[in-house]
Amino acid sequence: MLIEIEKTPNPATRKFLPGKTVMESGGRDFASPEAAEASPLAEAIFATGMVDGVYFGRDFISVSAAPTVEWDQLEPEVLTLLLDHFMLDAPLFRQGTAAGIEVAPDEPLSIEEDPEDADIIDQIKDLLETRVQPAVANDGGSIVYRGYRDGKLYVEMQGACSGCPSSTITLKRGIESLIKHYVPEVETVEAV
Repeated sequence: MLIEIEKTPNPATRKFLPGKTVMESGGRDFASPEAAEASPLAEAIFATGMVDGVYFGRDFISVSAAPTVEWDQLEPEVLTLLLDHFMLDAPLFRQGTAAGIEVAPDEPLSIEEDPEDADIIDQIKDLLETRVQPAVANDGGSIVYRGYRDGKLYVEMQGACSGCPSSTITLKRGIESLIKHYVPEVETVEAV
């Protein structure tokens, strides 16, 4: 089995492509070892002690190195864990009963969206899903809608995009420009 490794715009993050589907739909961001307890693979990657974040995308896994860790040290560790996982066809998530599963909902910020903005919000979500998400996923990340009110769109950057030095430029010059072009009611895009 060959796992391709790509650098991302975020120098702390690498994108690993196993040549298989990782997540059937959506993505999953693990920002801490506690969050990674839901997945044996994410937990094993965090157990190296050299990782700040793990993100599962449709066909990739992004891993963010801790600030003091060099990739020449971390890459073989992650590669070994991924090869073992995919060669064994191990489960991505732990099994459990519905009572034992707690999934945090994708809630907007503590803003109340105006029902009159429903068409605008639908347009925004469609653009994020069809135009922005594929480009962001190509760089090993994800973007999640978090809310819209009074001309302000709130999004969350995940995976390689979270903490990336160029994410502000991408957000303002790329994403904000695109959204404002198609949805003129949007005045600004803010990361949360």
